[in-house]
Amino acid sequence: MPIISIINEKGGVGKTTLATHIARGLQKRGMDVLLIDSDPQGSLRDWYAAAGEDSDLPPVIAIDRPALFKDINKFVKPWTIIDGAPSVEELAVSAIKASDFVLIPVQPSPYDVWATESLVEMIQVRQDLAERPKTAFLISRQISGTKLSSDVRQALEDYGFDIFKNHTTQRVLYPTTASTGTTVLDVDPEGLAAQEINLIVEELIEWVS
Repeated sequence: MPIISIINEKGGVGKTTLATHIARGLQKRGMDVLLIDSDPQGSLRDWYAAAGEDSDLPPVIAIDRPALFKDINKFVKPWTIIDGAPSVEELAVSAIKASDFVLIPVQPSPYDVWATESLVEMIQVRQDLAERPKTAFLISRQISGTKLSSDVRQALEDYGFDIFKNHTTQRVLYPTTASTGTTVLDVDPEGLAAQEINLIVEELIEWVS
């Protein structure tokens, strides 16, 4: 029963987008999935509320207190995805403690690479104590036609974590679906954005195995 946190202390990197889409992608593959909103801003809860009462999306619960790592065992399902809180170190530490796996979404920018340093250090401290969580970077919101992604990948290699081969691209459809409580897998299942998500989900399943 993997517990996977999607964390980056920097806001605006596509963290919640990845959490909702990965959860939906797993659900569409027959997995029993729970989403946990650990961000006091409640973006994940807003997305779920926008879907309406008849939605079949994965359920969302809020645990946005530092006791997350203690409370989570009351709720876990076969797949549990934690949407981490930006800029709140106590919540990030708690999510790391609770997790078997951590995904760090990083935009293709040197500033985003540098901003992950403190998070990387927190994870490494936890790994030294508990030999987990297994951690990987995932390039998020790549801009088509630029070489920044390959440069960022090279920079991230210095941290010693895995780097997902697949990534998301900056597309209008992602924020559009966020505002309506759905995903690209639902509104355009054959589109390029859905293809990106499906590749990430397949890579994730293999990575946690």
